Amino acid sequence: MMKIAIMGAMPEEITPILAELDTYDTKKYANNTYYLGRYHGHDLIIAYSKIGKVFSTLTATVMIEHFGAEVLLFSGVAGGGSADVQVGDIVVATQTVQHDIDITAFGRQKGEIPGSKVFIETCQRLTSKLKKAANTHGIALKEGVIATGDQFIHSKEVKEMIVKHFNAQAIEMEGASVNLVCHELNIPCVVLRAISDTADGQAVDDFPQFVEKAAKQSATLILSLVRLL
Repeated sequence: MMKIAIMGAMPEEITPILAELDTYDTKKYANNTYYLGRYHGHDLIIAYSKIGKVFSTLTATVMIEHFGAEVLLFSGVAGGGSADVQVGDIVVATQTVQHDIDITAFGRQKGEIPGSKVFIETCQRLTSKLKKAANTHGIALKEGVIATGDQFIHSKEVKEMIVKHFNAQAIEMEGASVNLVCHELNIPCVVLRAISDTADGQAVDDFPQFVEKAAKQSATLILSLVRLL
């Protein structure tokens, strides 16, 4: 039995997970709600953080330090990055990067924070198990860098700069901050994103249309992963 944190950024990203639990308790902490339940023998701590790097950092830290999570699974949606990633695809992060960090004026690489690295690896063991779960559902899981920043990217030009600089498969607003927390606290982490838009000029129209379906796809795989742990 493990204590497993499952988080998203928005209510849509955790609602399909809560729907699979027979029952759960709610706990208020740090101006957020945490849902505590059991699934296939594991204790689950579930929450949506609210959007952006600050809230997601806070939520991930609370899940680990306050609720005692031993593993963190991030489930949600993202904009597509590279040209071969389209709406409906599912991407698991091999590494995460903060694309909006820029202190290149002081000789640092774009995305680099002093004392840290540009790219932070996710847990290979969890990723391997997630691939196994995807195979059982007949899903061709894509892998690569997931880039995070505090902007909703909806410009073809901005998207192309992020993809070119970081080779990003997906672009979103929380994954790298969550993965960084887990890396620093030595907690295994996986970041899974279903593609809801292509982060270009169509993103504002596509996102509301596909977000719920994409979130359900990601949640299905996350729960399949839990069953393998």
